[in-house]
Amino acid sequence: MNLNFTMIAQAIAFAILIWFTVKFVWPPLLNAIEKRQKEIADGLAAAQEGKLSLEVAAKKNAETLNEVKQKGAEIVSQAEKRASEIVEQAKNVANEEGDRIIASAKSEIDQEVNRAKEELRGQISTLAIQGAEKILDKEIDKKIHADMLTKLAKDL
Repeated sequence: MNLNFTMIAQAIAFAILIWFTVKFVWPPLLNAIEKRQKEIADGLAAAQEGKLSLEVAAKKNAETLNEVKQKGAEIVSQAEKRASEIVEQAKNVANEEGDRIIASAKSEIDQEVNRAKEELRGQISTLAIQGAEKILDKEIDKKIHADMLTKLAKDL
């Protein structure tokens, strides 16, 4: 065996192996690597987009939360205002009702006083007639003196 022949044969075999690898093995490996690089790049881009959209959503959420808080405060303010209006209206109605009841009571008292005065006048006129009868020892004609007694009762 010749050392040169062995080296040349190994070099030819190695060259065939390199050619075979470059022709048939290397392109699918490069395609797989490029495909994986593209997927990684797409994933990173999608992650970046997701991060940006998350920031936008967080800002939008904060704005919406502020709007909701403002609307809530406004609603509470309106409810408090309406409650005070209702209380004020109830006070006014109660005052009006109290004034009406007081006026009605005063009217009833006046009517009772007038009835009592009329009854007292009638009793006084009866007593005056009875007293006059006893003094004169004779009966006084009620019809004749009715006007005079009515006038006297009114004066009393």
